[in-house]
Amino acid sequence: MDIDQLNEQIARIEAQVGLDLAGVEQVDALRSLETTVLGKKGSLGVLIGGVKDCPPEQRKAFGQTVNQAKTRVKTLFDSRLGKLQSSVSEAETKAETVFDPTLPGKCKEMGSVHPVTSVQWEIERIFERLGFTVEAGPEMESEYNNFEALNIPATHPARDMQDTFWLDNGKVLRTHTSPVQFRAMKKFGAPLRIIAPGRCFRYETIDASHENTFHQVEGLMIDRDISIPNLIAMSRMLLREVMERDVELRVRPGYFPFVEPGIEIDMNCQICGGQGCPTCKQSGWVEILPAGMVHPNVLEAGGVDTEEYTGFAFGLGLTRLAMMKFGIGDIRILNGGDLRAMVSPERLGGPILKDKV
Repeated sequence: MDIDQLNEQIARIEAQVGLDLAGVEQVDALRSLETTVLGKKGSLGVLIGGVKDCPPEQRKAFGQTVNQAKTRVKTLFDSRLGKLQSSVSEAETKAETVFDPTLPGKCKEMGSVHPVTSVQWEIERIFERLGFTVEAGPEMESEYNNFEALNIPATHPARDMQDTFWLDNGKVLRTHTSPVQFRAMKKFGAPLRIIAPGRCFRYETIDASHENTFHQVEGLMIDRDISIPNLIAMSRMLLREVMERDVELRVRPGYFPFVEPGIEIDMNCQICGGQGCPTCKQSGWVEILPAGMVHPNVLEAGGVDTEEYTGFAFGLGLTRLAMMKFGIGDIRILNGGDLRAMVSPERLGGPILKDKV
C-alpha cells in the first residue's frame, strides 16, 4: 500500500466515523464505537499497528499520516463525549429546578393501622399458611344462628350473659363470631378449616379488660381424628407467632354450650409480667382463648356427620391480644379514639412492652 492508498483508506474511515457519531446518544455506545475504530483490532488501530511492517523508506511517512489521522478521530470522539455529558448535566439540572405550581403539593401521610387491625391481619396471614380460609358474616344476626344453632336454646342459662342487644326487626347484634362457623358448615360441609374475624357486642360491666364492643376471631377445624391436643398445639403456635416469642400459657376446664369438652387457655399477663394488675384482675393471667371440641349438636345443625368427623373451635379475643402484644393496659384506650393514647408510654400501663410502641 502506497501513501495515496493509505490516505484514501483513512478518508473513508473518518467519513464513516462522522456518520456513526451523529447517531450516538449514549456514553456507553460512544465508548464501544471508539474501541471499534481505535482499538488494536479497530479499523484505524490496524493501520497504526501495521506501520512497523512498512518498508523502512516509507515507515516515517506512513507513521506520520496514521498518527495525524488518529489525532483527528480522537478529537471527534472527545467532542461528541463533551456534548453528551453536557446534555445529561443540563437535563438533571432542569429536572431539579423545574417547578409546576399547578401540581398538587406533597402530602405527608399521617397515622397508622389500628393495633387491633394489625393483629387481625397478622393472624389471618398465619392461618392462611395453615390452609385456613377467612370467612365473614353479618354483625346483625338471627336468633337461630347466634344462639340455637350453637346449642344455646332460649331456656339455656348461658343466654343470660349474651341475650342483650336486640333490634326492632327481631334480630340481635351478634355476641360472638361463632355464627360464621354454622354458616360455613352449611356452605362448605366437612372437612373444613376457617377463621372468622369481626366485631362483637355484649352487655358487659366495663373495666380494664371488658368492653361492650370488642373484636374476636372465631376458628374452626373439622376433620377426621381431630382432638384436644391438636387444639392446644395450634394455640401455642399461634400465640408464639403473634407475640414473637414463647409465652407462658395455662389450660384449665371451661364451660361453653357449643363445645364439649371446653377449655380456657390463659396467657401470662404481659402488662404486669404476672405480678397482678387491674388488666388481669390481680391474678397474673388473662383469658385469651376459650375453646373446645365442637359439640355434636352444633355439628349436626351444620349438616356434618358426627360419626365420621370431629372438630375444634376457639374464640380468640383480638382486642385483648392486641393489648398484650402492644402493652396497652386498658381496653378502653383501644375503643376511645384518643390517638395520643396509642403512643404515650404513660398510658400503656406496664414496663414490659413499652419499648415496642
